[in-house]
Amino acid sequence: MTLASLSPQAALPSPSTAVWQLGPLPVRAYALCIIAGIIVACLITEHRLRQRGVAPGAVLDIAVWAVPAGIIGARIYHVITSPEKYFGTGGDPLKAFAVWEGGLGIWGAVAGGALGAWIAARQLGIPFGVVADALAPGLPLAQAIGRVGNWFNNELFGGRTTLPWGLEIHRMDPDNPGHALRDDTGRPILEPGLYQPTFAYEALWNIGVAVLVYLLDRKLRLGRGRAFALYVMGYTAGRFWIELMRTDEANTILGVRLNVWTAGVVFLGALVYFLRVRGPREYLIPLGATTTPTTPTPPVGSDVSQVDLSAGEAGSRPAAPEGYRVVDEEQFRAYQETGVAPTVEDDVASDGAQTEAAVPAGRAEATTGDVDGPADATAAGDGPTRDDRAGATGSGPADRDN
Repeated sequence: MTLASLSPQAALPSPSTAVWQLGPLPVRAYALCIIAGIIVACLITEHRLRQRGVAPGAVLDIAVWAVPAGIIGARIYHVITSPEKYFGTGGDPLKAFAVWEGGLGIWGAVAGGALGAWIAARQLGIPFGVVADALAPGLPLAQAIGRVGNWFNNELFGGRTTLPWGLEIHRMDPDNPGHALRDDTGRPILEPGLYQPTFAYEALWNIGVAVLVYLLDRKLRLGRGRAFALYVMGYTAGRFWIELMRTDEANTILGVRLNVWTAGVVFLGALVYFLRVRGPREYLIPLGATTTPTTPTPPVGSDVSQVDLSAGEAGSRPAAPEGYRVVDEEQFRAYQETGVAPTVEDDVASDGAQTEAAVPAGRAEATTGDVDGPADATAAGDGPTRDDRAGATGSGPADRDN
């Protein structure tokens, strides 16, 4: 029996290069994967926001806040949970700002991205749950794409294995980040043996979570942030067992990796939210939308063919509404077909539900009172008040070292 016969005959290769030079500019594979993930998440979220009545382009306004805040949050989480690299013996505090050298945590990315998206959504007048639920399937797909960057970096793998899909790992050059060490013949040097591709397990799991959220949301018509809570439960359940397989250096509590504890706590929080929060899916119509059908009246002595219909059409669908009213699905479908918004009486009659108004924070004073004609009668009588404020949640890019 030879040494060759003891080695697995199949293996997954790893790239030996993760950085390319474009003139003086380094192009990093991990950064490209993060950008691709963000684009995919934005496209899916934009589509789902439009399905719920949000004006086109809103996701770009949200991303402008959510993406930078997510990156900052991811870096802060990494530095807090790995302080010895920056503030311990031999550490360099200034390295805490060197994001391009790696070190992003998904938990901080979600928290920071949520804060940024919340700020943006308040400005747009979009409620918290609508943004969160629209993001729910796209976020795990973005994370899955981001994990491909870990493959290029030869990182986030598990212990030794003899499985057919065991992963080859290159010994990376510490003096030339993004490139493998090479032997005298110029060939990349491999670490001995094969390893569990835990980053690939997580990528596949995240794709499954995205499909699960999409299918259950489509079937159950989840609302009020419950689709996002379902994503959180799905992701953390997978992260829990995958984290236990990883062998890279990490801080521990009671001998268990910190991210295992975090996954468990976040899962329980999402589960409690999913079970306690109830309510139908929210749909949005613009504030100020007409509640009565309007028909152009031809001038006296003229025929209908002389009526200019373009003027009414031009102003009927503003590109950036000042805010939104929350309605149920039946009212939203009727609004799509007729262009006529439900009156307050319709809102109250619909299963006894009350329609909310989501008002951008910067315009709260201007819209605190009446929204449209029928609202005057409600305010004067005993009808419900429609002056809610909007919030939002979001997420940032996938993690690198956590």
